[in-house]
Amino acid sequence: MESNSNSKQSSRRNFIKNASLATAGFYIVPRHVLGKGYVAPSDKLVVAGIGAGGKGESDIKNFFDSGKAEIAVLCDVDDRQAAKTRSRFPKAKYYKDFREMLDKEHKNIDACSVSIPDHNHAVAAMAAMQLGKHVYVQKPLTHDIYEARMLTEAARKYKVVTQMGNQGASGDGVRQLIDWYKAGIIGDVTEVYCYTDRPVWPQGIAWPTEKPTVPKELNWDLWLGTAPYKDYVDHLVPFNWRGWWDYGTGALGDMACHIMQPAFAVLDLDYPVGAECSVSTRYVENWQQAYFPDSGPVSSHIILTFKQPSGKPDLRLHWMDGGIQPQRPLELQPNETMGDGGNGIIFYGTKGKMMAGTYGINPQLLPTSKTKETTVPQTIARVPNGDDGHYAAWVEAAIAGYGSDAANNLSSRFDLAGPLTESVLMGNLAIRSYNIQKKNGNDIDYPGRHIQLVWDGPNMKITNFDEANQFVKRTYRQGWTLGV
Repeated sequence: MESNSNSKQSSRRNFIKNASLATAGFYIVPRHVLGKGYVAPSDKLVVAGIGAGGKGESDIKNFFDSGKAEIAVLCDVDDRQAAKTRSRFPKAKYYKDFREMLDKEHKNIDACSVSIPDHNHAVAAMAAMQLGKHVYVQKPLTHDIYEARMLTEAARKYKVVTQMGNQGASGDGVRQLIDWYKAGIIGDVTEVYCYTDRPVWPQGIAWPTEKPTVPKELNWDLWLGTAPYKDYVDHLVPFNWRGWWDYGTGALGDMACHIMQPAFAVLDLDYPVGAECSVSTRYVENWQQAYFPDSGPVSSHIILTFKQPSGKPDLRLHWMDGGIQPQRPLELQPNETMGDGGNGIIFYGTKGKMMAGTYGINPQLLPTSKTKETTVPQTIARVPNGDDGHYAAWVEAAIAGYGSDAANNLSSRFDLAGPLTESVLMGNLAIRSYNIQKKNGNDIDYPGRHIQLVWDGPNMKITNFDEANQFVKRTYRQGWTLGV
C-alpha cells in the first residue's frame, strides 16, 4: 500500500500534469490547489488583473516586480487601455468581462487585483472573494458605505488576504507620526485638518448632451456595470468619470484614503458619529443658483465628528477640497510649505502640532525645528521599502495565507480599510444630502443643509434625516448583484 506521503506526491504530480494539459498556456500552478502544506512551483502567487490600464497597469507591474507574483490573466473592458499591459505579459489570458474570467479561470489563479472605476469595485472584489481568492482593491475600497461594510465582513467570512491600494498606509511617515503621538509629544488631538487641491477633472457641471459613437475597442455596457444605463460620453473614459456620482466618488474618494489614513492610524479611529458640510455654489443665467445632482461640487468642506476613548474629547476631522486650505499654523515660518503644498494633514494637539503631506510623507513636528531635535522610541515596525513595499507585502501575505502574521500585519487590510472608506464616503453622503430639494409652496427648501447628520455606525443609518439614507446603499442596474 502506498504511504500517505507518496500518495500525496503522486496526486500532486498527476494534478500538475492534468492542469498543464487543461490550461495549455499556464506554467505556474496556483498555490491554492496543491493543498495545505504544499508550495507552488517557484513559490509564486498567481494573479489575475481586473483592470489592466491606467492605475491597473502600474498595480500589476508592482505585483510582478515583487518577484513573487505571476500575472496569469488580464481583464479590461477597453482594449486600448489594456494594450500596454498585454504586451508586457503576452502569455496572460485576456478577457473583457470579469465574471466570465472568474467563471473560466478561478481554478487557475490565487488572487485578483481590482483597479477599475469605483462603482464596480465591490461586485468584482466580492465575486473573487466568494471563490476564495485573495484581493487587492484600489482606493476607495468601494463606491457606497454598504459595499464597504459587506467587503469587510466577506474578507473574514471567506478567509482571504486583503489590501486596499492606499500605499501610504505602509509608509514610514505614518509610522513616525504614530511614534510621536504615542510618546505624548503633541498631547491629546482634538482637531485634524485634511486638504487637497483635487479635483483635477470636471465637477459641478451638467451632464453632456452630445452622443458620440462608442469606440470599437470599448464595451460600454460592461464599463457601466452596476450604474444606470446612459448613452456613451467620450470624456468619461478613462479618467473623468471620477466627478460623476454614478461612477466616481469625487475628490474625497480619490484622495481622502491617502490623506485621512494617517489620522485613522495615529488615533485608531472607527466610525464617525456625525457629519456636516458646506459646498461651493455656482450661478448661471438670471442669477439662478446652479444645481447639478449628477456631479460632485467644485469644492467642499466636510466635518466628521468621532468619539474618542478614555474620556478624551470628541475629535473633529475636517476635509477640504477644491484648493481650499486651513489656516496656516502659527508655528510655520512664512516661507515653509504647509503639507506638500497642494495636499496635507495637520494634527492639533493639546501640547503641540504635527503635519505631513499626501500618504503621510515628510512628517514634521511644529515648529519644524523640533523634528530633528525630538527622538522617541519606535513603537511600530516599518514595512520593508515603505510605501513602495505595499504591493509586495500583500503578495507575501497571500502566499503565507489568511491568519498568518504577514496577513495580520498588512497596513490596509479590509478590517482597517473598510472603516476608513466608510468615513470617507460619509463625507459624500453629507454632500449629497446637502442638496436634497423639497418644494415648499412656490419655494425650494434644502432640509439637508445647515444641520449635522447623526450617524449610527453599527447599523449604517442616519438617525435624524431619513432622506440621507438613500446614499448609504444604491440600487444596481438589472443583471448586477453584490451576491450577499
